[in-house]
Amino acid sequence: MSNIETKIQRERPLAEFSTFRIGGPARYFLEIESEEEAAQAMRYCSQQQLPYFVLGKGSNLLFDDRGFDGMILYNRILGCRFEEESVVAGGGYSFALLGSQTARAGLAGLEFAAGIPGSVGGAVFMNAGAMGSDVSQVLEWARVVSAEGELEQLSNEQLGFSYRTSFLQSCSKKGMVVGARFLLKPDKEASSRQRQMVLKRTSSQPYNLPSAGCIFRNTGRGAAGMWIEKAGLKGKRVGGAEVSDRHANFIVNQGSATAADVLQLMQEVQQCVEEISGEKLEREVLVVPYRS
Repeated sequence: MSNIETKIQRERPLAEFSTFRIGGPARYFLEIESEEEAAQAMRYCSQQQLPYFVLGKGSNLLFDDRGFDGMILYNRILGCRFEEESVVAGGGYSFALLGSQTARAGLAGLEFAAGIPGSVGGAVFMNAGAMGSDVSQVLEWARVVSAEGELEQLSNEQLGFSYRTSFLQSCSKKGMVVGARFLLKPDKEASSRQRQMVLKRTSSQPYNLPSAGCIFRNTGRGAAGMWIEKAGLKGKRVGGAEVSDRHANFIVNQGSATAADVLQLMQEVQQCVEEISGEKLEREVLVVPYRS
C-alpha cells in the first residue's frame, strides 16, 4: 500500500471545509502537504479513474448536499518566503494572510488580497481580485501539478488570465496549484492602504454569517450587487439561504441552508434581475456537483 493510500480518509463532511458551511460527505478525502504528494495523488486518481476536486480554503464554492462521490484533494501545501521584492507561497497558503504579511513588510501589490478568504492556489485558479486589482497584475508564475502528476511552471501569460478566470478553469483536466511567485514593489504606504481596504470590505460585507463571497460576476454595465438591489431582492429568502441585506451580491447561510436552497435562490435572483433590468447575471461561485 502506498503512502498516499494510507492517508486517505472516508466520509469527511465537506460543510466543515466550506465557508458556506454547506455540503455532505466526501467519499474519499486526502490532505496534500507537498508537491511530491500532489503528484502522487494525481497519478493515483488517474490510475483508479477517480474523479477529484482540489480544495483550498473552501471559499467561492458550493458543495452538493450529498457531498462528493470521488476524491477531495485538500491543498495543505503551506510555506511562504520573501525573495527581495517578491514572495513565493505554497498553494494552500492563506491568500488573505499573504496580503497582510507583504503589506506589513512594506511591499505593495497584494494589499487587495488581505480581505479575500481563500488560498493562494484558489486565488490563482479564479484570478481573484478586489479593489481594482487582481492576481494577474502581480503574479509572475505558478507551479501546477497536472492531472497526470507532472509538475509544470506556468508563466502569467500561459495562465491566460481574464476577469475572475484563468486557463486552469477551462482546460479539460484541471490540475493543482502547488505554489506561486508574486512580483511586488517597495512602498511605505502599503500597510496603511491594506488596512483601509480590509476596513472597507468588513464594513460593507456580511462577514458575520457563512457565505461563499460574491455569488455573481459583475456585468459590463455595472456591479451585480447593484442590479440585485435595484430589483428589490435584498432579504429575499429560500429556506435557510438569504440575499444579504448588507451586500446584495452575497447569499448568506442563516444556519440551516442547504445547497438546494442556495441554488434555487440563485436561479430566482437571476430570473428576477433579467426580467426587471435585462441583465443576465453569470454565476461566480463554483458549484461542485456530487458526481463530476
